[in-house]
Amino acid sequence: MSTDPANPTRRELLSAFRTRTAAPSESARIAGPAPNGGATVRLTARLMGCDFTVVLNPGPEQVEVAGEALERISAVEAWLSHYRDDSQLSRLNQTGWPGPASVSAELRDFLEFCRHCWQLTDGAFDVAAGALSQLWRHCRKAGRIPDDAAVAAAKACSGHSLVNMNPVGNTVCFSAAGISLDPGAVGKGWGLDDAAAWLLNRAEPLQNFLLSGGHSSLLAAGTHNGTGGWPVGLGNPLFTEKRIATILLMDQAMGTSGSNIQFFRHAGRRYGHILDPRTGWPAEGMLSATVLADSAALADALSTAFFVMGVEKAVECCRQIPDIAAILIPFPDRGTRLSPVVVGNLPHRIWWDAEQAAAQYI
Repeated sequence: MSTDPANPTRRELLSAFRTRTAAPSESARIAGPAPNGGATVRLTARLMGCDFTVVLNPGPEQVEVAGEALERISAVEAWLSHYRDDSQLSRLNQTGWPGPASVSAELRDFLEFCRHCWQLTDGAFDVAAGALSQLWRHCRKAGRIPDDAAVAAAKACSGHSLVNMNPVGNTVCFSAAGISLDPGAVGKGWGLDDAAAWLLNRAEPLQNFLLSGGHSSLLAAGTHNGTGGWPVGLGNPLFTEKRIATILLMDQAMGTSGSNIQFFRHAGRRYGHILDPRTGWPAEGMLSATVLADSAALADALSTAFFVMGVEKAVECCRQIPDIAAILIPFPDRGTRLSPVVVGNLPHRIWWDAEQAAAQYI
């Protein structure tokens, strides 16, 4: 285990967060009016195909610190991106078959984490389903959907069960040709975790910050504007310009998955961008899934898996994983008023817009 404060391990980050969240204040447990945000310092950079933002409370030298945190995320992108031919991940995709291919400790840790999430979710999250993603991207550009034979061929070279790791020599080999690792569902969260670990473990630790990757990945530490956490919005998956709830994010990460923005239509049917790696076809069981967890990578991975599973299976899985909570939004039976299903310890720090949603806590 690394003890270098400039390169803390993911386990050290989770330990730090759990220590901080062990005893939330009594005031944080009492639901009143939704908390409001105040003045902040923000710095944004375009990374991993989206905007990453560091949000800090006002103070001296905050812009410099925010810039260095974004540099950490940029460094993760350099080895994790599957769009860069020179990244470690791309080289593994090129040489994993027949292998073995040497990998760095960073990439090894990433693959071990992804295998753990794949096992937790019975394959609903699968970073090794890149062949399926490539197939559907190609068909979307061509304005068509793949036939069953093409899906079956892509499935034959997809799945984390085909990724073999040798921890002794830090090598990886694939069990079939054509396997492609696609970190799209978890890369942003991995970058946020790395930046948060650096901020919390630097020589002069930064205790209060909010990090975001695109519109779907958030990680908060400390407090803002006297609220006991960071107030963040939960978007309406039917009307993306609206917010259906405010959540007080307290030393936690939040990841949301849905197909309300990225989708295409063919022959009168709507197809989302999130695939069920077990079937090879787009998942369509709910509108969105949001997960709160101790790490952004875990929140991202599980929100994707829960969206794929559908509400019933997602509830079962959520209850088996400690220290997480979920907000699952199924399609409304009628009209546009939503009925979110909330699993976990959230009632004391979520405020709903009653006109848009009526939540069920289970």
